[in-house]
Amino acid sequence: MTSEPRPRTAAFNAPLWGSRARDWADLQESLCRPMYLAAYERLGLSAGCDHLDVGCGAGLAAQLSAERGASVRGLDASPNMLAIAQERVPTADFLEGDLEALPYADDRFDLVTGFNSFQYAGNPGVALGEAKRVARPGGQVLIMTWGDPEGMEAASLVRALGPLLPLPPPGAPGPFALSDEVALRAFATGAGLEPQEVFDVPLTWHYADLTTALLAQLSSGVSARAIAHSGEEAVKVAYHRALEPYRQTDGSYTIGASFRCLTARA
Repeated sequence: MTSEPRPRTAAFNAPLWGSRARDWADLQESLCRPMYLAAYERLGLSAGCDHLDVGCGAGLAAQLSAERGASVRGLDASPNMLAIAQERVPTADFLEGDLEALPYADDRFDLVTGFNSFQYAGNPGVALGEAKRVARPGGQVLIMTWGDPEGMEAASLVRALGPLLPLPPPGAPGPFALSDEVALRAFATGAGLEPQEVFDVPLTWHYADLTTALLAQLSSGVSARAIAHSGEEAVKVAYHRALEPYRQTDGSYTIGASFRCLTARA
């Protein structure tokens, strides 16, 4: 993960992650609530904390932070996602922008979080360096990424899209590039952060039926890219096949997922 200042990819990511923003917010992001709460417990997030969430998406993490009394701001590439975030937290300031060029002063925040966001930056190393820059000395930075894919049920859904996506540039990191603890700690150290705790948060994704499961999975930016490259029907077929092992007797779907978090000091 290079430290060169380019590329920046907000303009590229915005239409992908904003194409089905409401489905994402209602059907998929909502399943991440336990993860956000677990992270905030570990961080000791409390009233009065100045918190910036980068790659804030539809704002659920920001909403939960505000409910704990934090003063929260958010930044994302997608105007459609930001509109939902503003609905959820009307008093918060949300901005559209690049993770590699945060529009905030140095030493501004007590806490900077990147929930499944740094790996989607055009240059993850620069994005994390920006997170360190805007964190106060001694402040906290949290990186959340996919957990160990070995044996993780949700990893099979991620891999199902592989053949339907355009070929990545040579040397591009995959979705699980930071899942290894050594790589994750090195990523933090490379940005000048002091790694602290690494912990995993298991989740259960539950969808009432196939229609709901497909709408949820199709709402991600990665799915939007696969649709643009291979067509929506091909993506639906791939997901249908990948979901079948997790179909319950009542027609619902239950899928295990795991996310890995690293806390660091600026």
